[in-house]
Amino acid sequence: MPKVTYIEFNGQEHTVEVEKGLSIMEGAVQNNVPGIDADCGGSCACATCHVYVDEDWKDKLPEQSDAEKDMLDFAFETKANSRLSCQIFLEDETLNGIVVRLPEKQG
Repeated sequence: MPKVTYIEFNGQEHTVEVEKGLSIMEGAVQNNVPGIDADCGGSCACATCHVYVDEDWKDKLPEQSDAEKDMLDFAFETKANSRLSCQIFLEDETLNGIVVRLPEKQG
């Protein structure tokens, strides 16, 4: 199973294994990682699963959809490496070890 490291705003790290095929958001919710609210349940209809993807991983991600870009307009303090974790799926080993940081608060 791919591993994901979630780093809370306060620096607390959570490294968890996430079943292949699930999103980074689903991995956080299933493992009780604080800081990802996931209000819409992963349907890209809110911005409460906003994360900052570490630069080493940014180029390995699929392109953002227009819907994701639109939803990020509602996220708190977006940056160039902002993504919605519900839109990043762990389909194979390509993202094994990915590191995401959580914003101070969700939109």
